[in-house]
Amino acid sequence: MISRILTSTCALALSAGAAAADYSLTILHTNDFHARFEPISKYDSGCSAEDNAAGECFGGTARLVTAIADARARSNNSILVDGGDQFQGTLFYTYYKGAMAAEFMNKLGYDAMTVGNHEFDDGPEVLRGFMDSVEFPVLMSNADVSGEPLLADVLMKSTVIEQGGEQIGLIGLTPQDTDELASPGDNIVFTDPSEAVQGEVDKLTEAGVNKIIVLSHSGYVVDQQVAANTTGVDVIVGGHSNTLLGDMDGAAGSYPTMVGDTAIVQAYAYGKFLGELNVTFDDAGVVTEASGAPLLIDGQVAEDAETVARISELAQPLEEIRNKVVAVAASAIEGNRDVCRAMECSGGNLIADAMLDRVADQGIQIAIANSGGIRASIDEGDVTMGEVLTVLPFQNTLSTFFVSGETVVAALENGVSQIEEGAGRFPQVAGITFTVDPAAEAGSRVSDVMVGGEAIDLTATYGLVSNNYVRNGGDGYGMFKDAADAYDFGPDLADVTAEYLAENAPYAPYTDGRIAMK
Repeated sequence: MISRILTSTCALALSAGAAAADYSLTILHTNDFHARFEPISKYDSGCSAEDNAAGECFGGTARLVTAIADARARSNNSILVDGGDQFQGTLFYTYYKGAMAAEFMNKLGYDAMTVGNHEFDDGPEVLRGFMDSVEFPVLMSNADVSGEPLLADVLMKSTVIEQGGEQIGLIGLTPQDTDELASPGDNIVFTDPSEAVQGEVDKLTEAGVNKIIVLSHSGYVVDQQVAANTTGVDVIVGGHSNTLLGDMDGAAGSYPTMVGDTAIVQAYAYGKFLGELNVTFDDAGVVTEASGAPLLIDGQVAEDAETVARISELAQPLEEIRNKVVAVAASAIEGNRDVCRAMECSGGNLIADAMLDRVADQGIQIAIANSGGIRASIDEGDVTMGEVLTVLPFQNTLSTFFVSGETVVAALENGVSQIEEGAGRFPQVAGITFTVDPAAEAGSRVSDVMVGGEAIDLTATYGLVSNNYVRNGGDGYGMFKDAADAYDFGPDLADVTAEYLAENAPYAPYTDGRIAMK
């Protein structure tokens, strides 16, 4: 039986009484699945078979099969939709691209999804292949795709489906800055979300459709702006910001979040939750009641045996990827925790350099990697993807953001504050140099901080890249949680590092004194 995180009985009543013509609909929804077909740990990364058998894992497509079937059984009228970013995040995507997502989304019986920015990670070609394989519409309203032959006249802005004898209008929305976040090519022009949504609402309304749902991969904040800036939108099913809504710890707002008459929902990410929103419309298509919960897909949810077997079958070729030689190391790359958690190490330089190299053209000047994320060294000679994944096993993603010079120094002080304990917060860096005095009191150990060869300006703004764990406050880096223009959903750090190794093969590991010890 699925655990309900939210069991509120006080449904949001927006008008008194129920007319005979009222229409009730259950909207089941997911977002930001990121190829997590296998169960995940509490850290959103891979979960061992032993832990899964012990009931300590979450999500996985086999559990979603059961959860969705149970949710449908509770309702006599439901749809299943997705808020985007099915692509990217595990080796399943690396190997199968969109094919595996298409297979299982068809099996689960999705009614529609919107395009997430990661659906463009491998260009319009892979997105088109995915669209050709799925049995439901894929939508994106806020872009002109007429100049892209692969998507023109195929990728719709909106559509109408019939459910329970009523017509429902569905509109897709993707990040306006997708051209900066992914690889859509030069032929697609992304536009303002509110204007795009209103344009489609007007068309649907003119066609007589009065129940309208936006599938939005634009983030919780933008969803609220769209709700405030448009009329006629009944529900927004969100994604992109990996937002958990409800009354549990860590939730960013209520489920649903109401902005005027619009109900906004989102269900975190990675298949850990299944959103279940129950909506009642009056005869005019106005939402009169909206209530529900994100359902935790934990070990209490049984795995569908057929799906487990199929995923196991599809996992077999991944062993080839793990054994694939991606680069050559001219000498051993140091990743020993006793070294990397106390001083500059060659493995730390590799990872920080790789991160900065990937995003330097985005105005990013500094890279900071937590040494706790470095789990092994790499031997001299051929480097396999399996070795890279052993070094970086956590499926962390690149995060970019902007903070003051003062915040940068505070972050460095945090990073070196527990050297004597061998803490994983020790920072490996690129684009910045500094001196550490381990004998000084924690909080005043850092000096001589230089960025690009110049003394850091405490009042200036600097662009940083790290991983999503650090950016969200992991390892004591809480000063980054409220950083400006934060984007936590870049490519996997292991992939970035492997590609950097390949581009610089044979890779010669080095240290250059970027972290000086007194």
